Amino acid sequence: MTILIIGLALWYAGHFWKRALPARHAAMGDKAKGTSALTLVASIVLMVIGYRSVESYDLLTYPSFLKHINNLAILFAIYFMSPGPSKGALFYKMRHPMLTGFIIWSVAHIVVNPDMASIVLFGGLTIWAVAEVIVINRAEPNWTPNPKGTIAKDGMFLGAALVLTLIIGLIHGLIGPSVFGG
Repeated sequence: MTILIIGLALWYAGHFWKRALPARHAAMGDKAKGTSALTLVASIVLMVIGYRSVESYDLLTYPSFLKHINNLAILFAIYFMSPGPSKGALFYKMRHPMLTGFIIWSVAHIVVNPDMASIVLFGGLTIWAVAEVIVINRAEPNWTPNPKGTIAKDGMFLGAALVLTLIIGLIHGLIGPSVFGG
């Protein structure tokens, strides 16, 4: 569990150090982006290694229909992480669609993975995303929504999200548990 928690800590550090240490970040110039990228890659590697190494068991059981609700939530999470909300007509006034999608993704994983390692990993990522929204809103209080797009753009990006959800689900089943059952 220690490796997993170190990975989460690096994830937080890689995302928040720009605002926590702005003078240091600015002094590094373009090297700061490389430092952030390396920190985030290391954090992901450590989170994956840490998560896979933890012997964990389900703390509770959940009804099997939640798997289908989870898959639907993942579809919406992928949609919100796409450019769709910014370019469409339905969610163009949403300030943080990508972070909203990330929150949906992480909460959906907690719902169908009620073991301690999943709760630590996905709970920690959920807390990060909520904190990121708060930090951004405080640092940049003046925000203007994107211009309203078309419903056709929403449909196009939702269709792309559906295809991506299927592809990601198939890959997920190759390297981990099947998300579609069977």
